[in-house]
Amino acid sequence: MSEPEQRYWDLSRKRAVSAAERGLGANTLGPYDSKAEAENWQSLVEERNDSWDDNDEQWVASDGADDK
Repeated sequence: MSEPEQRYWDLSRKRAVSAAERGLGANTLGPYDSKAEAENWQSLVEERNDSWDDNDEQWVASDGADDK
């Protein structure tokens, strides 16, 4: 059995597309494991950004702590 085809979110066409249909990399987000994940790209990006922001805040708070 073959693996399901990865999907991408096409920013120009505003829809999930297969790997074969995707356009320029600058106009696509992904790959995602399913069409549903590609269509839910905004929530996934927000979750990742929030996580990265939290990590940045922890890093800044600990900056210099090892210098003593």
